[in-house]
Amino acid sequence: MSKFKVWLNAARLRTLPLSLAGIIMGTAIANYKGFSNTFVFGLALLTTVLFQITSNFANDYGDGTKGTDSTDRVGPNRALQSGLLSQKELKKGIILFSILSLLASILLLIVAFGKAYTLYFIFFLILAVLAVIAAIKYTMGDTPYGYKGLGDVFVFIFFGLVAVLGTEFLYTKTFDVISILPAIVIGLLSVAVLNLNNLRDHVSDFNHGKITLVVKMGFQKGKVYHFLIVGLAIVLLLWYSFLLKQPITNLFFLLSLLPLIFNLIKVQRTKEPKNLDSELKKVALSTFLLAVTFYIAINYFF
Repeated sequence: MSKFKVWLNAARLRTLPLSLAGIIMGTAIANYKGFSNTFVFGLALLTTVLFQITSNFANDYGDGTKGTDSTDRVGPNRALQSGLLSQKELKKGIILFSILSLLASILLLIVAFGKAYTLYFIFFLILAVLAVIAAIKYTMGDTPYGYKGLGDVFVFIFFGLVAVLGTEFLYTKTFDVISILPAIVIGLLSVAVLNLNNLRDHVSDFNHGKITLVVKMGFQKGKVYHFLIVGLAIVLLLWYSFLLKQPITNLFFLLSLLPLIFNLIKVQRTKEPKNLDSELKKVALSTFLLAVTFYIAINYFF
């Protein structure tokens, strides 16, 4: 395998659509309100991709050095675990993409705020730094929050609230309370992807001291938790659609909820954790599809 392909696999491209969902959702809302900026949209997408790759490298390094990514792990092999990348190489990759993430963030903020909104620029720059720290501290260091059952909280905040509300703010320079609903939806669905990962790996995580929420509550209660967060996301999306006060024929994006409903059925029927591996990709892509169809629906059919 070439070195380029090794790094490409370590970047975990299948996780990228999920990270883009919040940006697309926030942009959809802003465009619906009459605010548009192609450069902001492109730079926001680039920035979130760089953040996600940084997080994936850091996760590979953290779990690899702690022994969590071992031979009893159900999911795909990791770069450090399989010996395809050394600790030194992976650490350099983390540093490089952390720097690229911050540089992209600064460029995005310059385009979005210019010289007229200095305080906004500083606030969002702090958010960008915190995002890099959160990406790295998930599994790296002596006190990784992903090993203390806090991964769900951080994913909800950064993939949901910060991504959707922050992106909308980059365009509009205002905060709209009603936008909290779609932000929560994307946040909950992002947590659902993480929860599927934790359901799949709960035995290995327990054996290596990674205390996720699933490890704390057990496999069966973890499935109930999954039902609650996905179910709540669906309810909140329906509520938000009702508040838009548009004809039901314009809400075709609600069809993207069908794969999520099928996922709920599959998860509740699953007894072997390894059989949940394929569901991660389905929920991640369904969330991305939801954001894209939502964008099309409210900007081209309303």
